Amino acid sequence: MAKLTFTTQKTTWLFAAVLAAITIVVPILNLAVPETSALHVPTYILSLFGKYLAFALLALSVDLIWGYCGILSLGHGAFFALGGYAMGMYLMRQIGDRGVYGNPELPDFMVFLDWQELPWYWLGFDNFFFAMAMVMLVPGALAFIFGWFAFRSRVSGVYLSIITQAMTFALMLAFFRNDMGFGGNNGLTDFKEILGFDLRSQGPRAGLFVASGVALLAGFLICRAIVASKLGKILVGIRDAESRTRFLGYRVEHYKLFVFTLSAVMAGVAGALYVPQVGIINPGEFAPGNSIEIVIWVALGGRGTLIGAIMGAILVNLAKSYLTAAFPEVWLFALGGLFVAVTLLLPKGVVGAVGIWGNMGARAPGGKS
Repeated sequence: MAKLTFTTQKTTWLFAAVLAAITIVVPILNLAVPETSALHVPTYILSLFGKYLAFALLALSVDLIWGYCGILSLGHGAFFALGGYAMGMYLMRQIGDRGVYGNPELPDFMVFLDWQELPWYWLGFDNFFFAMAMVMLVPGALAFIFGWFAFRSRVSGVYLSIITQAMTFALMLAFFRNDMGFGGNNGLTDFKEILGFDLRSQGPRAGLFVASGVALLAGFLICRAIVASKLGKILVGIRDAESRTRFLGYRVEHYKLFVFTLSAVMAGVAGALYVPQVGIINPGEFAPGNSIEIVIWVALGGRGTLIGAIMGAILVNLAKSYLTAAFPEVWLFALGGLFVAVTLLLPKGVVGAVGIWGNMGARAPGGKS
């Protein structure tokens, strides 16, 4: 056990060091190295990989609840999208009178729809710190309310998965409506600046990459601390034998509620980092298929490993970027085939298959979902 613990700690800090190095070196190669050099990283590649880091944080949030607590959420795309919309609302308020209609208060889509004043729920989003608070509070509050009723009613397993998917589908339909005040099917786009810096310039792009890397590193260390603690062991107990854990006197619903809410907050932060790097947020991000795809990332990389979820998100999205450009008509078939192949041939995921991950203090192959 001591050897396993040492191996796990060594792997954790090695991965953290590699991630920190990438977060520092890649922007330097973009900003300081001449474009004529073979070592130069183009800005579009920087933004693309920044998006991958945001997806990795999203996958990490799902692995925390699914891999260690047995909560299979098919609605985490909703928390991701809510965080993205909160960031998008801040970015829209920064446009001011530079929009198509030149209105200093109302976004262009509101002027087009003949809105006379800013809705009350848009107030305060001209302040960056208020918007960042909403990035965490809105997904966290939704997860807390949802989890409070679901876990107290002892809803679990496939029933919980269905309910989470119904939640994100309902939100998608709501956000498609123009009268909701979120841009309807077009969503929020045409962002100009963040914190006074032009989003289309090189420096802010590098800054967003660094922010994504720092957020992913912080999320990884927080999850690592949780799963290696007594709390992590209780979560695994809940995953593998919920009734027995409850019989021992633990308030299972409280543990589930805590980790589910924390996971939603992480997903919201991932969404907030994603939006300024891609330049748009629309109701399509709520699509249930997106939440299912996140689960595939985690399963491919290795459920219940943390590192595996990060690697799975990056690998699948690298493949997606290539296949959607080279073979767009077969991408979805490739993704489905990949999931089936990993399930049959690599049940522990890529990380488990290559054996680079020790006992995480809470790793239990074959745990229930």
